[in-house]
Amino acid sequence: MHWIKQLAAGIALAAVLAPAAHAQAKEVIIAYQDMVVPWRYAQDMKEVEKQTGYKVSFRQFTGGGDVIRAMASGQIAIGEAGSSPIASALSQGLDVELFWILDDINAAEAFVARNGAQVTNIADLKGKRVGVPFVSTTHYHTLVALEQAKVNPKDVKIMNMRPPEVAAAWERGDIDATFIWDPVLAKVKRSGKVLTTSGQIAAQTGKATFDGMIANKKFARENPDFMVKFVRVLAAADDNYRNNKAAWTPDSPPIKSVARLTGAKAEEVPASMALYSFPTLQEQASPRWLGGGAASALRSAAVFLKEQGTIQTVLPDYSGGVNAEWVRRAAQ
Repeated sequence: MHWIKQLAAGIALAAVLAPAAHAQAKEVIIAYQDMVVPWRYAQDMKEVEKQTGYKVSFRQFTGGGDVIRAMASGQIAIGEAGSSPIASALSQGLDVELFWILDDINAAEAFVARNGAQVTNIADLKGKRVGVPFVSTTHYHTLVALEQAKVNPKDVKIMNMRPPEVAAAWERGDIDATFIWDPVLAKVKRSGKVLTTSGQIAAQTGKATFDGMIANKKFARENPDFMVKFVRVLAAADDNYRNNKAAWTPDSPPIKSVARLTGAKAEEVPASMALYSFPTLQEQASPRWLGGGAASALRSAAVFLKEQGTIQTVLPDYSGGVNAEWVRRAAQ
């Protein structure tokens, strides 16, 4: 795939560019996406800057593949990406580590068919047009769902589209279905039918997906104090939401922050956020997540992506790309 070639070239460049990226020890660039998650409020309130003393710059990307490319070229030190892009990055040899589970995707990503497309189940997608961001968690689950329904992916026109492109194509009627996340998911649900969710697919197949935070290993090694304090900011944001859900209303400051940073409608954010599950600081290091489960999920994603020709290599073990140290230290 085209982006894989770009990633390989980026990895080759990383050794040259990495020193420049880390020349200023007290500065960090963090990549984020449009996922509707509690930590957006801490991000908007500059909590990372307050707690670490670092100068923090945020750059928004529209897909995990874009985040991985930016990390490969040394542009950013920390970024948000789904489990499939992370699996692809590690498979390509990118020197990054997963250190935080941003969310268990659960029902926050769904396969939706457009009203009028004559699609009532996954099997009906044969010959139809499906828009999905390639190498994303939804791309992976699109392929898993088709396999489960015994539909050959080659019999479906799967088109590579970033979320904003999915929204535009849906409005024009250029696609019959999409597997996507909010805020686009909320838009397509208004004129479509949910065929399945990532949570349902995970329950039926054991192939779970999640969004995670990854760091350049060199940056993490050289900035351990920052990593621990950053993890504490992430954990506090999730705790705030988990313990005060009723207060996170459309007119509350946290929800307004989330809407502003993601482009979602404030009135839709609470319902969207409720579709995710957010592991606690203690759960992060557990066997289900950074203590083993995440590495297993990454390998499962890599095996499937290789079968589809998306990546060339599957590592024997993905635990080398998962680091629970910062979570354990933050919990002390």
